[in-house]
Amino acid sequence: MNYKMIALQIGDAIKYSTSLKNIDLAATSVFNFSCEHFIVSDVNITSDRASRFIDWIFTLAKQNIPFDDKNIKLKQFIDMVISKLSPDIQEQALSIYKNAGFSDGNSLWDEFFERKYHHSVVLHSRELFVSGFYFHAVFEASKAFNKETQKKSRSDKDGYQLMMDVFSLKGSLKLNAGQTQTEQNVQEGVKFLSAGLMQAVRNPTAHETALDWGIAKEDCLDLLSFISYLFKQLDKSVFVMVN
Repeated sequence: MNYKMIALQIGDAIKYSTSLKNIDLAATSVFNFSCEHFIVSDVNITSDRASRFIDWIFTLAKQNIPFDDKNIKLKQFIDMVISKLSPDIQEQALSIYKNAGFSDGNSLWDEFFERKYHHSVVLHSRELFVSGFYFHAVFEASKAFNKETQKKSRSDKDGYQLMMDVFSLKGSLKLNAGQTQTEQNVQEGVKFLSAGLMQAVRNPTAHETALDWGIAKEDCLDLLSFISYLFKQLDKSVFVMVN
């Protein structure tokens, strides 16, 4: 594995999106050694955050521990650093892993990021999916969509009734002007799709166990794509005060 490539390229990718505190918190959560400072003579590093990230990885590379254990710690560290960054940066980091010779024998990262999910799906479901918890990945994304819809619509309703109310033609979340038949159809369609998510996905996963209501990997990916689409519609919607 090319540790230098990983340190320099991921360090450069995250330098505007994270903080020294986040990098150090991730490092101290994974490593049991202190950070050393390194001067990379052939590269001009101007970011303190990139420099700190590089220092931690170079310090890890010096440790006298088994190579496989070292690689596991490297992945844990980078996962923690990028976990709350944008999907684009997370995907870029994954690409750098692979180009540097990294492989954990798990294609779930690839399958997840190939879908280019909405950032809320990535935030709530990524770790669960790549760990194989498909039922819980779908449940968390569904709950997140419900919560974000409540927040944007300023409604205290929940689930099916929430969606049927706020996305209705007279509801508070408008996807378009609602003047033409097509615009009204789109508004009503998103209402029923959102309500269907609550009835067919959120409610069963809330009331059934993972053993009794299992979700296969492919179904999980498809459901997360569906939820991602609804999140994008929610982003497009405009709040309008209604009586």
